[in-house]
Amino acid sequence: MNTPDTKPISKTEPWMWNSGSLSITESVKDEETKVHRAVSVFQFYVQPWLAELVGSTLFIFTGCMSVIENPLDTGSLQPALAHGLALGIVIALFGEISGGHFNPAVSVSVCLIGGLNVILLLPYITAQLCGGLIGASLAKVISPPNNYFNTSGGAFNTVKDSDQVGPAVVAEMVMTLFLTMSVCMGAVNGKTRTLLAPFCIGLTITADVLAGGLISGACMNPARAFGPAAVAHYWTYHWIYWVGPMAGAVLTGTLIRLMLGDEKIRLLLK
Repeated sequence: MNTPDTKPISKTEPWMWNSGSLSITESVKDEETKVHRAVSVFQFYVQPWLAELVGSTLFIFTGCMSVIENPLDTGSLQPALAHGLALGIVIALFGEISGGHFNPAVSVSVCLIGGLNVILLLPYITAQLCGGLIGASLAKVISPPNNYFNTSGGAFNTVKDSDQVGPAVVAEMVMTLFLTMSVCMGAVNGKTRTLLAPFCIGLTITADVLAGGLISGACMNPARAFGPAAVAHYWTYHWIYWVGPMAGAVLTGTLIRLMLGDEKIRLLLK
C-alpha cells in the first residue's frame, strides 16, 4: 500500500514567518513614530511661529495704517480703536495656536509666569519682529507718499526732545504693565482665566492709547515700534519703546509670580 509522502513540519518555518511579521510590525510602528514626531514638531514649533508671524503682520499693518491715514481732527481715537479691535481679533483667531502674543513684552511676561516654554521665547520674538517688518512694509506700499512721510510711516514720533523722555518711559512701563497684566491674568492664570480675554486685552489697548497717546504714543509693543522704524528709517528715541515695555513686562511677571498668581504659578505662600 502506497503511503502519501509526508514532510516533517519544520520548526524553523513558523519562526521565520513570525520574524518577518515582527519586522513588518516594527517598521510600521517606526513610521508611525516618525510621523507623530513630525506632527508634534510642527504643532509645537512651526505652527505657533507662523501664527505669531501672521498675527503680528496683520496687527501691525492695521496699526500703521490707522496712524498714516488718521485725519488730524480725530486725535488718538482712530488709532486707539484700530489697535484695540485688531489685537482682539487676531488673539481670537490665533490664540489657541500660539497663545496670541504678537508682542515681545507679552511673550516675556507670559514666559516669566510659566505660560510659555523658554525655548520658544526667542522664536516668538523673532516672528513678531518679522511680522512688524512685513506689516510696516505693506503699509508703505499702499499709502500715499505724503501721508507716509508726514507720519514717519506709522513710527512713534511723539517724543521730540529729552524733556519728554522720562515721562514717556514711565508711561510705556505703566501702560505695558496694564496690558501684560490683562494678558497674564485673563488668559494664563488659572484662577482668573476667562473666555473674554481677547475682548479685555483689546479694550486695554484702546484705553491705554486714549490715556497715554499724547505722552509717548502708547506703543507697549517693541515689535510695533520696530517694524515702521526700520522701514521708514526713523530711530529717534526708539529705545524708549523697548525699555519701557520690557520693564513693564518684567514687573508684571514679578507681581504675578510672587503675589497675584494662583497656586500653580505663585512662588510664595502656597
